[in-house]
Amino acid sequence: MTLEELVGCNITDKKMDTVSQALEELLGAAQRQDCLTVGVYESAKLMNVDPDCVVLCVLATDEEDQDDIALQIHFTLIQAFCCDNDINILRVSGLRRLAQVLGEPATVDNSEPRDFHCILVTNSQCQPLKSQALKDVGNYCEESRCKNQWIPYLSLQEP
Repeated sequence: MTLEELVGCNITDKKMDTVSQALEELLGAAQRQDCLTVGVYESAKLMNVDPDCVVLCVLATDEEDQDDIALQIHFTLIQAFCCDNDINILRVSGLRRLAQVLGEPATVDNSEPRDFHCILVTNSQCQPLKSQALKDVGNYCEESRCKNQWIPYLSLQEP
């Protein structure tokens, strides 16, 4: 490995950590301001009704979801819709970490866990969500598109 590759990897790792932190901050802030839609079905309904209010689409999977064909079809359709409507998309792994960030309690007897596979961050017209975290995540998505990586990927790590 060359020095350029080593330095480049180190910078990329730091950038990913920064963006991961920004995403966690953004999700927490959006949740406090009631600007989150959680769940594949709920997200699809919202994007059908008001796609202009969506500023970020987070698609989350873990290894066990890779073989779920139905989920992958949903993701493909959501990604296409987001691209057509200029909505930033971010693929992440770490569903358990997402649940922690959003304060989801551990599943209790027979209760169905929430669907964190698709999360939308929305912006209301009367009180727009303005945060440095949103700018940081948006910049990361834009930089990725400039590098022909249309759907950037992050791995959320548990603390």
